[in-house]
Amino acid sequence: MEYVTISARIRKDLKEEMDRLGIKPSEVIKRAVEESIRKKKIEILKTRVEEIRELLNKLIEEEWVSALRESREER
Repeated sequence: MEYVTISARIRKDLKEEMDRLGIKPSEVIKRAVEESIRKKKIEILKTRVEEIRELLNKLIEEEWVSALRESREER
């Protein structure tokens, strides 16, 4: 797996607190990036599902109208 380096500026007091608590910035950043990507993918999927749902509802409605017309014509 290939890696890249990214950097972020944080307040000095936060960095000192992380050091004091033994928190590794790289682990925090990796988790935050992974979580952000996961949330964005879910958001995109929800949007696509809603678009598909609307299309299906429209198609189903058109099928019903068509079926009713055919039924009336058969009479």
